[in-house]
Amino acid sequence: MILSAQCTDQQVNRITDSLFKKYNTPRDFAALTPEELAGEIKGCGLYRNKSKYIVEASRKILELHDGQVPETREELQALPGVGRKTAGVVLGIAYGGSVLPVDTHVYRVARRLGLSGAGHPEKVEEDLVKCLAPHQRMDAHHRLIAHGRATCRARKPACGDCCLKELCLYPEQEEEKS
Repeated sequence: MILSAQCTDQQVNRITDSLFKKYNTPRDFAALTPEELAGEIKGCGLYRNKSKYIVEASRKILELHDGQVPETREELQALPGVGRKTAGVVLGIAYGGSVLPVDTHVYRVARRLGLSGAGHPEKVEEDLVKCLAPHQRMDAHHRLIAHGRATCRARKPACGDCCLKELCLYPEQEEEKS
């Protein structure tokens, strides 16, 4: 998850495909120097900082959590390089938590559809969580991401092809800017 900041999913997938064949436990990553790992993830933006965070986080997981990835938001966010969104994704995917992480796609789509008018991801998350039952939250997260990637793109959204255009505030937002 640390790799995904400022990097496309496709690039992260290319990098992790070979990376995880060599290293796949916190112990493996903790044994590396940040410089060694940086060479492995060079195709990813901000790779020097990310390599430092991954190595440091892996060492903390070994030291503080007996090699097990923590299961609480607080413990996850205490790891180097792990913010609220990353912690939420880990909780939702790895541990089945009822969370709704807000990435750039979720943020954009929620605001365009009027599901939230908040100007900060954490507030958008609060608004979305109020609308959804706990068991629906990760599914909504994935659906909003998919819609944001395929149709409701940041640049040149495919409004004409959108199944939600009748609910969307985006055209009105664009007219207000004119």
